[in-house]
Amino acid sequence: ASSESTTRSASAQMLLATVFAFGLAPSAFVTTSGPVAAGAVRQERPAVALSSRRAERSATSLPLRSRRSSLMMLAGGSDGKNVMILFGPPGAGKGSQAPKIVDVLGIPQLSTGDMLRAAVAAGTDVGKQAQGVMASGGLVSDELVVSIIRERITEPDCRGGFILDGFPRTVEQAKMLDEMLQASGDAVTLVLALEVPDEVLTERICGRWVHKASGRSYHVSFARPKSLQDGQAPSAETMLDDETSEPLMQRADDTEEALKTRLSAYHEQTVPILAHYEPSGAVKRVDANKAPAEVWAAIESSLPTAVAK
Repeated sequence: ASSESTTRSASAQMLLATVFAFGLAPSAFVTTSGPVAAGAVRQERPAVALSSRRAERSATSLPLRSRRSSLMMLAGGSDGKNVMILFGPPGAGKGSQAPKIVDVLGIPQLSTGDMLRAAVAAGTDVGKQAQGVMASGGLVSDELVVSIIRERITEPDCRGGFILDGFPRTVEQAKMLDEMLQASGDAVTLVLALEVPDEVLTERICGRWVHKASGRSYHVSFARPKSLQDGQAPSAETMLDDETSEPLMQRADDTEEALKTRLSAYHEQTVPILAHYEPSGAVKRVDANKAPAEVWAAIESSLPTAVAK
């Protein structure tokens, strides 16, 4: 009897610690009378839900980096992973928003290109296979890409989850990804779709010019180099790097003709992935045709809580 009493006392202390840590009203919890099993507690749902929302609002009012630890607390130490697909057409702003998502969730952003290069450089079995295919001028198969992802996500930084960028690109690839994740008891938990009209994407992408040596990027409308004067047409003579005065260049796939091909493939092959994941409730759509701060606010409200590692 003494042991049971001690256990109930310890459970009660843990419960009260949780109550005060999250600002919940003690009246939100009511214990049953008489002998009960350790930790047998009845929750009054309305009070808990209200207080939980208060705790979430408190956490989201913190600075970006401090918020990560608070979100981990709210996750309650779940063993589940945040497996996220960052989804959207070229020029939707994935590159500018991804680092903020990484910072909030504390999980890495994985691109297939980076993973392929890393696997080849590390000389892993999968990397050697990929190197052989690329050396012969062939395309790396979906099976090989999935194998590289499977290998990469076993690393410690993926313990709480990861963000896939650039994969899957087809429904078939999505199914292969699902099968691979299912083998380890995981699943895609969020598909964050950044949506921008094609005509806006054309303006964003076809106006981009870059300084090849440094990677500095300019835009004929949004971030013009000092050399481009009003009324001048963009060209190698008028588009010069601000720091070196060297000519800027346009990437081969940043032309209007190339973009049409890329967007056609995106709509035909990639967009159907959303219908594949929608039944699970994982898809969250964000209007990315807004100011960056507004887009981030919408993204942030769609993010899950971080998982304690």
